Amino acid sequence: MENNFRKPSKWLVFCFVAIGIFMSTLDSSIVNVALPTIMEDFNVPLSTMEWVVVIYLLTVSSLLLNFGRLSDIRGRRWVYSRGLIVFSIASLLCGLAQSAPWLIAFRLVQGVGASMIMACTPALIVDTFPTSQRGKALGMVGTVVAAGLTAGPALGGALLHLFSWPVIFYVNVPIGLVSALVISRLLRGGHADQGVDERFDWVGALLLVFSLAALLVCLSHGYSWGYASLRTLALAVIGFVSLGVFIHAEKRIPCPVMDLSLFTIRLFTLPVVSAVMLFITLFAVVFLMPFYLVHPCGFGVDTVGMIMVTPFVFLFFLSPLSGWIYDFLGSRVLCTLGMIFLAAGLFALSELAASASITQILWRLALIGIGTAVFLPPNSSAAMTAVPAARRGTAAATVAMARNLGMVIGVAQAGAIFNSTFSRLTGGETFRSYTNSLEPAFMSAFRLSLVAAAGVAIIGAVLALMRGKG
Repeated sequence: MENNFRKPSKWLVFCFVAIGIFMSTLDSSIVNVALPTIMEDFNVPLSTMEWVVVIYLLTVSSLLLNFGRLSDIRGRRWVYSRGLIVFSIASLLCGLAQSAPWLIAFRLVQGVGASMIMACTPALIVDTFPTSQRGKALGMVGTVVAAGLTAGPALGGALLHLFSWPVIFYVNVPIGLVSALVISRLLRGGHADQGVDERFDWVGALLLVFSLAALLVCLSHGYSWGYASLRTLALAVIGFVSLGVFIHAEKRIPCPVMDLSLFTIRLFTLPVVSAVMLFITLFAVVFLMPFYLVHPCGFGVDTVGMIMVTPFVFLFFLSPLSGWIYDFLGSRVLCTLGMIFLAAGLFALSELAASASITQILWRLALIGIGTAVFLPPNSSAAMTAVPAARRGTAAATVAMARNLGMVIGVAQAGAIFNSTFSRLTGGETFRSYTNSLEPAFMSAFRLSLVAAAGVAIIGAVLALMRGKG
């Protein structure tokens, strides 16, 4: 039957899938550059601004597997095109938000749309390209990701210099709506429009959302509530019990939302865990660096945007090369080297002074970009190639969920270490606004957060080395 499917050009499919990837990554990097401006505009502390990032990532992480499974059942065209529409409408609402709580609420809706997009993109690429070209194609996906992340800081800095911060959300609206229309027509009647006659596991889906949401809220809010507080402990217990019930239930359901048998595949499991490690480290940098560049360094937002482009420039140029080398060499050596570069870059960033020059900052960020580019395409290719074709939607969503879990944990870990250290050194103050007298406390908190992230990168290097050949 597959031979009767309408098969659009693989590169045409790639182009329109790339638009969705570009849009979601552009939004992520633009928002991070704007955080100091939004914090000042709404007059809220850093702990509140964390939620602008965390709620988006938490929502995406909680829903990715559900939408990945739904894409296996309903078809990837159905899920992907509707995800673009939801993301676009939510972006408009984010720009219209008049307070931090409303912005956080609309970011949650934006996360729903992003999870629908992200759940489908790796599977669409793997379904479209033959095995011999998947490394190259996924390497080019890395280039698109890098292009979005590269354009984000620079475009965000320029827009913030010329306009107010809502404009950073409005740029998504026309791109998303037009892309949804085009790709819905392009994929109609093709393989991506086909599903399977299986029931959706609503019980498993709800248990997964409940367990992940409870655990991630516990993790991200544990510092402000207190790790031994009743709320934190109650959420931790609820999250772990729900996760246990979910795993038990999934083993007994014929068509589960999460195919636990995938985790018996070594070359799938270890790359997934390694991806969590990488994004913990990367988002510690993405979250904290704008505050460092704006406050102790005193750079303007347009300069901050250009500086934050640095790691993604290297990701842009090196990802295709890394994917091409994977087609010949496999993922083990490349992924281990990538993590080592990341650890070195993080240790180097932790040595920065408050008066560091742009050159001193740039070469350190370059190490972060090189490590990420060397790691990502081989890691994704290895994980997706190791699973059966019929479960690629679920596998793709699992890989994407790992990425977003790493982002959530990275922001939460960096925020918790920074806030606790800053509060301890300032006699209980929270970081809401910056003065020169706060420089020693700020820099100590900043450095400790990056050293902790470097430790995570070292663990990731060990896991990459353990995966074996493939």
